[in-house]
Amino acid sequence: MSEASFFTDMLQSITDRGRQLLFSGSRTPQVVAEVDLRELCEMLLSSRGEASGMALAAEILDRWGALESVGAQSFLSMLHEQFGPDTARLEQTIEHYRTDKSSAAVIALHQAAEPRRQELLRRLNHAPNGTARLVRMREQLLASKDRSAEYNALDADFTHLFGSWFNRGFLTLRPIDWSTPAYILEKIIKYEAVHEIAGWEELRRRLAPADRRCFAFFHPRLADEPLVFVEVALTRSVPSAIADVLDEGREQISPDEATTAVFYSISNCQDGLRGISFGNFLIKQVVDDLRRDLPGLKNFVTLSPVPGFARWLAKARSSTPDSLLSEAARETLMRLDDPNWADEDDAVAEVERVLLPLAARYFLTERTPEGRPVDPVARFHLGNGARLERLNFLGDRSAKAMQQAHGLMVNYLYKLDDIVANHEALAQRGEVIASTEVRSFLNQNDDGRRADNRQQGSRPFANIMNSTLGGGRK
Repeated sequence: MSEASFFTDMLQSITDRGRQLLFSGSRTPQVVAEVDLRELCEMLLSSRGEASGMALAAEILDRWGALESVGAQSFLSMLHEQFGPDTARLEQTIEHYRTDKSSAAVIALHQAAEPRRQELLRRLNHAPNGTARLVRMREQLLASKDRSAEYNALDADFTHLFGSWFNRGFLTLRPIDWSTPAYILEKIIKYEAVHEIAGWEELRRRLAPADRRCFAFFHPRLADEPLVFVEVALTRSVPSAIADVLDEGREQISPDEATTAVFYSISNCQDGLRGISFGNFLIKQVVDDLRRDLPGLKNFVTLSPVPGFARWLAKARSSTPDSLLSEAARETLMRLDDPNWADEDDAVAEVERVLLPLAARYFLTERTPEGRPVDPVARFHLGNGARLERLNFLGDRSAKAMQQAHGLMVNYLYKLDDIVANHEALAQRGEVIASTEVRSFLNQNDDGRRADNRQQGSRPFANIMNSTLGGGRK
């Protein structure tokens, strides 16, 4: 029996004994069943016994799991309305802190400001499979269209707790290969979010060859549920198209021949853990492991999608005419409205000439109101200290990539000696570190001609747009 299974069975045994205690004496199952969820939550917060507390937590989560969508939403509203901070106590500690700024007063203020639901969630986590069920509860919260102050407060509580519970120190890195148990491999197929895995044969092509690797982070309380995984291709050069990596007829090489590790797909698996960052730790640890096992590797790069580019470009095309997007360029970009444009050589040549300078501006110049790159994948890799290395026109011809980015892909380079400096450049100065090749596109007009960089390279393209992917300035 695995350690995780033993621990789960032990929790279940304690919970069963707790249920017997709850249902003993005057508290029959019928009486407990008549207690509403709010009262059960109050009972859990006041409980002092371990077994009875676990039983109450299990009862609450069982009841929550049986709720229809309206009832589940009402439960989340109840958490906000009934289990916030004790306002009377908070006001009292604030007044006390005004006259006494000692460490004890600060601790008291911190304790009074914490919503009661945070302690409630901690206690719910004691139930068997409590962590997994709370992750699903936040998934339900994130699926809500409500973005009120109530939603933000609840999500802040979940994020605060999950940030501690899923700390890097609790995660384990496991290789995923063709010998991994089928029930985990099924989840790799299910959770792949970048390049769809059509079935078992395609999964075998990604895992079985000697020049392929896959790694995933796991958590001890979600033992058989990957949190995030990365697929890696070992190659002799940096690929410019996903077909070079996934083509069934590609040449396979020995790992010892490889000079480059290509991270071509990173997928987060748990919607309820959105915003809890694992990928940055994953890449860094995988790089360390690969360098140890394959010392011949010199380059660590990605082949990444650009999920916000088409949306951004559509806003640019629909904006008021501006010198940064000439009428000639607008006319050329009309080619994109033909779903078959990528099959016509003349259209490909014209679009490439216009598109790549705009793509350079998208990465190097555009910013969210918070001053971050507008593309979510770029924010991730550039924030990790990677360099924007190359723009790959029509790097992905799949329907999804054509819709999201007109086929554009990019390579981010993880040069280990520069990671810290690159990260600091973005964090401190808002500067995207990019190769000379990428930056050269800023010296071109939007129709591909060379331009005076003093006039064009320093002028934010956001001026022609009311908003961008991250929500632009008005």
